[in-house]
Amino acid sequence: MATHHGKEGVVTSAGTAIDGVTGFTLDTTHDTVEDTQLSSTTKSFLAGRGTFTGSIDMNYDETDTPQTTLLTGTTLAFVFLPEGNTTGDESFSGSGIVTGMSISVPLDGTVTRTVSFQGTGALTIGTVA
Repeated sequence: MATHHGKEGVVTSAGTAIDGVTGFTLDTTHDTVEDTQLSSTTKSFLAGRGTFTGSIDMNYDETDTPQTTLLTGTTLAFVFLPEGNTTGDESFSGSGIVTGMSISVPLDGTVTRTVSFQGTGALTIGTVA
């Protein structure tokens, strides 16, 4: 069984790595539609449409060009690389609309930014070439 350390993770936006990423979440879901016949004693379902959402946590850096493009309402191409960016590592890529951004400024800590997004179109699962 392979395990990976979080420090291996990388996120790119529009082809460029986002600097200062401290974590990310990628959620995928698929709708189901019931197709049970009246005479059935158990329910049955068909797979419907899928979607993906997620969030990216990062240290705030106003000089990092990819961070400055993460504005609400913007559609961007993302690649999520949980294992890193080495040949053969798994990748998740797709387009997403930035749906929210929050900046946290603690009294005694690091200023952070969290961006949430809604996927649009398919999420492609592949490997780094």
